[in-house]
Amino acid sequence: MSRITASKFKEGRVYASLNGYRSDDFNSYLFLSEDYGSTWTAIAKDLPSEPVNVIKEDPKSENIIYVGTDGGLYVSFNKGRSFMMWNAGLAKSVPVHDIAIQERENEIVLGTHGRSIYIAKLDDIQKRAR
Repeated sequence: MSRITASKFKEGRVYASLNGYRSDDFNSYLFLSEDYGSTWTAIAKDLPSEPVNVIKEDPKSENIIYVGTDGGLYVSFNKGRSFMMWNAGLAKSVPVHDIAIQERENEIVLGTHGRSIYIAKLDDIQKRAR
């Protein structure tokens, strides 16, 4: 297991990201539960086959989620039904191992492997979701 993240928008909603490093399985695994983990739905079927390290919800929109993988950062505007790569200012194929959201500054902070940290404003992403 890589992470379990509870929603701040809806009680009972939880995300789980998994990686199979220890089993030489490098596919992407990301799941959503709306019922406290009783049932799970696979999301992010369009992510590339690479380990998923972390998932975070946007602080202002429950539909936006951010996913860090071994190949970079991905953004969904529809709670994980589809994703697009975030490549504005972020080096290509940088493993993202942690994500923090600074709500006061409305910034995303990424902990990467080999590239230190990356900080970006979330304003443009949030406007796109409206």
